[in-house]
Parts: sequence; structure tokens; C-alpha cells
Amino acid sequence: MGKDRVVVGITGGSGSILAVRLLENLTGVEKHLVMSENAKTVLGVEVGKTPEELRSHADFTYQDSDLTAPVSSGSFIFSSMVIIPCSMSTLAKISSGIADTLITRCASVALKERRKLILVPREMPLSTIALENMHRLSLSGAIIAPAMPGYYTNPRTADDMINFVVSRIMDLMGVENNLIKRWKQ
Repeated sequence: MGKDRVVVGITGGSGSILAVRLLENLTGVEKHLVMSENAKTVLGVEVGKTPEELRSHADFTYQDSDLTAPVSSGSFIFSSMVIIPCSMSTLAKISSGIADTLITRCASVALKERRKLILVPREMPLSTIALENMHRLSLSGAIIAPAMPGYYTNPRTADDMINFVVSRIMDLMGVENNLIKRWKQ
């Protein structure tokens, strides 16, 4: 099959810089990108980038409304899917089995096919409902990886904290990276 395929979903939760940094640093994999309409708006507000600029970092892009895209099928083999950032609305839909967008459909496929699904919520504080949805998804095989930077790397800038989170996500995806200094190295 060649190099690993990964699906990157971007929803309208705050933290779109995390998706930008991930796409800029994902190498050696075939990248399939899906952005929600709200993600496109947040991207402009938070990072000042257009969807077209972000699409240039992907091998394939799809509209979130296109439920016939190749990535929507269980027969489309991918090694991992990450939703970064993952809005609480998207998380709730996936937890409830609602697959009404391409992002939620791909997540549903990842769960049913037992493929790696990494959800990166950024919201805080977390409501009991959000925690219950995360618990249900974790029991179903998803990896819940909130955007929480580590401080043992002695971050000095916001970029350092962004790199920490993105590095950990790439580790979970099985993609090598040198974004941070590793513990005791």
C-alpha cells in the first residue's frame, strides 16, 4: 500500500494553530484533510490563515459535507485519524454515533474498524456531559488527548507549548518528530 495514510479532521473548536503545526510537521505519510465550515472561520480568526493555505499541506482534501469521499468508507485503509481541535459538539456526535458529516463519519469508521482515533479537545473547564462523552469514546477505543502542554520541557514561548502538544499527538500517531526535547535527553 505504500506509506501510511492519515486523516486529519479540523473542527471549529479553538486551537486551530495545533492543526496548522501538525500539518506542517507531518512527513512520510499520505495526508487526507477534512475541515468543518466552523474550522475555516476559526482558522482565519485565530491564525490569520485561509483554508487554501492549510490545504497546501495535505495530499488530499475533502469537503465536510461530502459523505461519498473515499475516506468515508471502511474499505479505505488509514493508520490513524486525528481530530485537532475537536469541538465538544463533534465529540458529542461521535460519542452518540451520529455520522452526519465527513469528519464524524470518518471517526465512526475508525471506531468500527478498530483504527486509531485521536481526539484533541481544547475546551476547559469540562462539563460532566463532555467528560461522560470522553469516557464513552475512550471505552470504545478512541484516544482522548486534550491539548495540555507539559512543563518539564521548560517552555519559554507559546510556540514551545504548541510544539509539545503536537509532538505528543504525532507520537500517538506513530510519526517520528523532533519538535521537543525528550525527557532526560
